[in-house]
Amino acid sequence: MTEQPAAAAAARPDNRPRIRILCVDDDPNVLAGLAQILRRYFDVQAATSAAGGIEALKRDRDIAVILSDMRMPRVDGAAFLKQARELAPEATRMLLTGEADIQSAIAAVNDGQIFRFLTKPCPPPVLLTAIAAAVDQHRLVTAERVLLEQTLHGSIKALIDVLSLTNPLAFGRAVRTKQLISDMTIQLGMTQRWQVEIAGMLSQLGTVVLPQETVERMYYALALDEEEQQMAGRMAATTDQLLAHIPRLELVREILARYFDPKHVGIWPLLHEQSMLAETGAALLRAAVDFDVLEAQGSTPTMAIDIMRTRSPPYRGEVLNALVQVRGAAGTGREVRELPLSAVRIGMVFAEDVKLDTGTLFVARGHEVTQGLIERIRVLRAGAVKGAVRVIVPSAALPG
Repeated sequence: MTEQPAAAAAARPDNRPRIRILCVDDDPNVLAGLAQILRRYFDVQAATSAAGGIEALKRDRDIAVILSDMRMPRVDGAAFLKQARELAPEATRMLLTGEADIQSAIAAVNDGQIFRFLTKPCPPPVLLTAIAAAVDQHRLVTAERVLLEQTLHGSIKALIDVLSLTNPLAFGRAVRTKQLISDMTIQLGMTQRWQVEIAGMLSQLGTVVLPQETVERMYYALALDEEEQQMAGRMAATTDQLLAHIPRLELVREILARYFDPKHVGIWPLLHEQSMLAETGAALLRAAVDFDVLEAQGSTPTMAIDIMRTRSPPYRGEVLNALVQVRGAAGTGREVRELPLSAVRIGMVFAEDVKLDTGTLFVARGHEVTQGLIERIRVLRAGAVKGAVRVIVPSAALPG
């Protein structure tokens, strides 16, 4: 059959491990038939219920294709694939049913974003061709993720490097904001986090065009004069212009736009889930930045949260609760030490701002020590930083 070579090519390109397929059907005979057809080309896993399918996805995050029966007790195929999409968003989802039910098809496509809808009985050549197409779709999705992780990461790193060199005060806030947002998204159980974390890291990017004196006043939330207010008001537009030509950042830009202006109306259509993520991301960003401002003003974490509880408009309840949870455990596994600047090592994090004897900020609180920073420290003139610096030492870096 012409379909079999296509299935074979899809299953094992370049002698890589066999592609994993999950088949879910409450009829063991159907599962046995599917396995007989597919196991020649793929690593086939089976489950006789939606619950079993969910457990399989939790155990194995490398499943590339999910094929589910529609008619199953308790949880039908459409509902199962909707749950599967949340657990394994990159897996290609397919539905197999004995009835050509148009309503079932609509529900499955809309809720679970189904790649193919097959009817029983499904001839082996048709099944193999559909599975091969699903595997190709999975490769496209994972290739896009690699693009995001590599190409996009490089573009963002270049912008952040510029910020770190031109404005270490704002860079320090960006680093702390990103880390706090990351901790809160984990506390909230958010599976789609990278856009929100990047928004946190880029939230201070617009300060690159502001005078240093203005940035310092903004950092401590001091009053700005009229000219400074106008410059600060252009931060949102500046940030968006800098990001406009980087692909795949539409949602990040939307999060930042809603952060700067809660009444912002998007310039491109968003799916409901994307809009909800943008709204949550903006709420997380607002809480993280405001918390950092209060700490910069001298508030303890408990004082900062108490102040935030009284503000209007109020912060979202789940966001504030997540902030309480992550800050309450902030010291776990870490130790604060005082060291000469020359003794800091990669992985340590500055617990306080480090200033030169001229009063210029050298490294902001929250900045993690990198090899590049070690090199900058080495070329400092003797006595440029007087006394010891306070750093947070992760548990992995503590001597045994």
